[in-house]
Amino acid sequence: MKYSFMSEKKNHQIEKNDIVTITIEDISNNGEGIGKYNGYTLFVKDTVVGDVAEVKVIKAKKTYGYGKLLSLVSPSPDRVKARCPIARQCGGCQIQEMSYESQLRFKEKLVVNNLERLGGILPCTYELEPIIGMEEPWHYRNKAQFPVGVDKNGRIVMGFYAGRTHSIIETKECFLGDPVNEQILAMVREFMEENHVSAYDEEKHTGVVRHVLIRKGFHTGQIMVCIVINDEKLKSSEKLVEKLYKFAGMTSISISVNREKTNVIMGNTIKTLWGKPYIEDIIGDIRYQISPLSFFQVNPVQTEKLYAKALEYAGLTGKETVWDLYCGIGTISLFLAKNSRKVYGVEIIPQAIENARENARINGIENAEFFVGKAEEVLPEFYEREMKQTGQKPTADVIVVDPPRKGCDEVLLQTIISMEPKRVVYVSCDSATLARDLKFLREKGYEVKKVQAVDQFGHTVHVETVVLLSQRKPDDVIEVEIELDELDLTSAESKATYKEIQEYVLKEHGLKVSNLYISQVKRKCGIEVGENYNLPKSKDSRQPQCPAEKEKAIKYALEHFGMI
Repeated sequence: MKYSFMSEKKNHQIEKNDIVTITIEDISNNGEGIGKYNGYTLFVKDTVVGDVAEVKVIKAKKTYGYGKLLSLVSPSPDRVKARCPIARQCGGCQIQEMSYESQLRFKEKLVVNNLERLGGILPCTYELEPIIGMEEPWHYRNKAQFPVGVDKNGRIVMGFYAGRTHSIIETKECFLGDPVNEQILAMVREFMEENHVSAYDEEKHTGVVRHVLIRKGFHTGQIMVCIVINDEKLKSSEKLVEKLYKFAGMTSISISVNREKTNVIMGNTIKTLWGKPYIEDIIGDIRYQISPLSFFQVNPVQTEKLYAKALEYAGLTGKETVWDLYCGIGTISLFLAKNSRKVYGVEIIPQAIENARENARINGIENAEFFVGKAEEVLPEFYEREMKQTGQKPTADVIVVDPPRKGCDEVLLQTIISMEPKRVVYVSCDSATLARDLKFLREKGYEVKKVQAVDQFGHTVHVETVVLLSQRKPDDVIEVEIELDELDLTSAESKATYKEIQEYVLKEHGLKVSNLYISQVKRKCGIEVGENYNLPKSKDSRQPQCPAEKEKAIKYALEHFGMI
């Protein structure tokens, strides 16, 4: 290993195997610490904000690289000892070595930064509600999927994949899941060894048992075990049932047939070996049936808070028509149905829709209707069909979307715009794709009113976000003309003149800003300026846009003068 200093290099480029000392300034979306060495960015796993770390460069690109933590020169005040002994090797918990309070700060900042950087949505333009954290950020998961394989000695192992690999890290206890999981895994391994049932070999596409899925109803205590197999049936399955059905709460034992050479865990064919084909759990006052293929939020305690916020943002009075897109087993739909006139749910997985319809039945909800299909296809088809049959454009009062990580299809977003809902409630598990979709909706006449981050996944980099958007219409704004010495000033503008703002920015930030730049930032922050102030003289005119650095400085000035 060699110690290198970029100032000594002719090309000022850091190289692989260099060892440098950096201060971690931020955390990436993948949970890696971010630091800089002479302007060169390094991503370093197992570090937290505030760490001063000695790092070995393991991959070097032109403008950034990846490093391996060698030692901590000075640990961050936010650093804590990981509870899990394999936290660094396992890919499940990326930030377990951050205190929980700092995790919440990081997640809220991540959402705000993504909205601003990717969506162009300044924080001053919406209400940011404080992130909702967990009272107990351990053992909160009601679902776990354990890959099954063999180690170099041919012994069966079960656990989690190491970060960015498919190497299985064996686990005896996961501090995010229910403690019963480890007991069930031990029984499955014992069954496989006693009955000579082989583990799946991903490279050769041979062997039988691929994954073990375990679900537990936190309110009901009901347990589901589903064995994913690379075969049509599981040899000696009755002996597995004999071992598992004795567990307190055991309700459903099944197999999922997946013979594809794929990274997708579950197969489409589910065969019940014992008990029911589902378990039940409760959120709020709604009871849900959950099958092996159903999407159901993994953190039931936080899910109730998440859905309560979505319901609050929907602002229902009992008279509304609501669409719930990507509805899963009807988790949000049934919350909404109790407070609206009619709810339509859309989900691509047929079995989930069967569960949704049954969930509506067992809860006595008759005003919810569900469709099987892709949301980006079902809603546009419904829209076109209604237009042809009635000659009138179908509308919705509220549309709720809770898409997968990739976000919404643009065709779907455009159909939402066409249906002109008064409010859109967007529930997202990825604030980057959320920001992209919000940008599209804002460009089409909607504005972001409220943003709420909810921590569903403690000790990971993932965070749920709920956003309320409402229609932006010309008649929503009442324009009042005020004459003050022939100047067109609003009450906000009267707090500080353009000259005072310029002087403040120059003094505090050393930047010169023009009246044009100030008026542009004011408009972005929702501050009215003179109707024609600093607008282009013609439609073909091109105005210079305020640089990001100056925009931030002006925003600080507006905050200083109490204008935002």
